[in-house]
Amino acid sequence: MTSPVNPLGSALQQIQSLAAQAAGGAASAGSSDTSALGASGAASPDSFASALKASLQKISSDQQHAVGESQAFELGSPNVSLNDVMVDMQKANIGFQFGLQVRNKLVSAYNDIMQMSV
Repeated sequence: MTSPVNPLGSALQQIQSLAAQAAGGAASAGSSDTSALGASGAASPDSFASALKASLQKISSDQQHAVGESQAFELGSPNVSLNDVMVDMQKANIGFQFGLQVRNKLVSAYNDIMQMSV
């Protein structure tokens, strides 16, 4: 019914793909003029915002999928097993906890920057 869950492999794959994207952006920026901030290899606000938005949408869709499977199981759907429901609920919970920790780190970094003297 479902494929085996390998959350560490999935997280590692996502980190590696993000690192490859960052390295690609830095390599292309290194060959151009670095006098402008946009060409210095720093992530643009649009790319960060879109990545953050995509992550939040993924967390939300995982939670909605888990709730949908839970409701289907409660209604007695024959193609939904308890194992699938529990795995999906845990995946949604872990995704939410991950998002919460990212938010905490962003707020902490924002507070640190705001406390810097100029």
